[in-house]
Amino acid sequence: MKRILIKNAKIINKGKITEGDLLIIDGFIDRIDKIIDTFSDIEINAEGKYVMPGIIDDQVHFREPGLTHKSDLYTEPKAAVAGGVTSFMEMPNTKPPAVTQELLQDKYDIAKQKSLANYSFFMGASNDNIEEVLKTDPENVCGIKAFMGSSTGNMLVDNPVTLEDLFSKVPMLIATHCEDESTIRRNLAAYQEKYGEDIPVECHPEIRSVEGCYKSSSFAVELAKKHNTRLHILHISTAKELDLFRNDIPLKEKRITSEVCVHHLYFNADDYARLGSQIKCNPAVKGKEHQSALFPALLDDRLDIIATDHAPHTWSEKQNKYTSAPGGVPLIQHSLNVMLEFYHKGMISLERIVEKMCHAPAECFNVRRRGYVEEGNWADLVIFDLEKEWKVTKNNVYYKCNWSPFEGHTFKGKIMSTIVSGHLAYHDGEFNENKKGERLKFLV
Repeated sequence: MKRILIKNAKIINKGKITEGDLLIIDGFIDRIDKIIDTFSDIEINAEGKYVMPGIIDDQVHFREPGLTHKSDLYTEPKAAVAGGVTSFMEMPNTKPPAVTQELLQDKYDIAKQKSLANYSFFMGASNDNIEEVLKTDPENVCGIKAFMGSSTGNMLVDNPVTLEDLFSKVPMLIATHCEDESTIRRNLAAYQEKYGEDIPVECHPEIRSVEGCYKSSSFAVELAKKHNTRLHILHISTAKELDLFRNDIPLKEKRITSEVCVHHLYFNADDYARLGSQIKCNPAVKGKEHQSALFPALLDDRLDIIATDHAPHTWSEKQNKYTSAPGGVPLIQHSLNVMLEFYHKGMISLERIVEKMCHAPAECFNVRRRGYVEEGNWADLVIFDLEKEWKVTKNNVYYKCNWSPFEGHTFKGKIMSTIVSGHLAYHDGEFNENKKGERLKFLV
């Protein structure tokens, strides 16, 4: 491992911005000081730039195995690293789905060979695999994923006995996709009767409705309270759900936590007219009244984590009619850029961005030695220029699907370097793939 010295940085960490140098040795942050003068293999002058911990994205879909025509565990981690995401937690709805320990291990084996970013994979819950779920090692796996809504085909968990088993027996974090299946099916049938096969995409938030989200998420909270389960509800998209979450205790004391995704903060239902199925996702991007309610809840800590739910599909798949166009948006390369845009609008501070994208995921999942710029931690770091403007084009999008809803948009704020577990993986637009990312470990 090379010694890396970062000079003259503005370091964002634990609610403060300080100026100084950082020395990285053998993958870890060895020293942070005002001035460090020592031998290094690589020296980076970060004068005028900011250094923050690497982003930990707790919800992504990288599609390998089985759906690699859309994306895979080589392309998407590269895109993540280019966007300042150094660690990801990937979902089990691949083909085959990760619902046995053997299939879960297969994904870890692939990532070890291919992923430029650090990685973990959720164990998938189904209606009949509780024995396999209970074998999951909490020191080596980020959590259990339960789809309480059929966003992902055959992984719907809707059996009440199964849900009681999961919530009463699983000792580790359960992450849930919460949309009530019966509500969605009833709504879809009504719109198919009205429009046939030509349902406008603008109807998506009415089909995958506020009521469907709330019915499922409130049920998950009820189960978690009944069994004292460690519950994490993903991609909250409605104002109605916000009252389910507490902000009167510290994150470390919460048994029920929540996540909001950048697309639900950035887009609203008016954007379907411009972007169509590009922003079709589950749960749906909803009206302005929901979008405007999410940001205050993020700032007052009812919403704990910012993530992406990065879910790529090919451009041709997205051009299908409403019922055939899959839900999901490629986002991981631009999540920090989205939040920096909110910063430039005066809506959030840099310190709070770091808290919600780096510190909070590390605390929520008990990630070992990551999420903070601290001596002794793994060196997962992002260096960015807050003022540099750049335009998103197909030439600088690294997703395998090769499209983004932000194409043509100019962002202010550019990632200059990304260090993954002490390896300078991305610098000035170039990747160094000589070392792959590390498997995340968790405190128990």
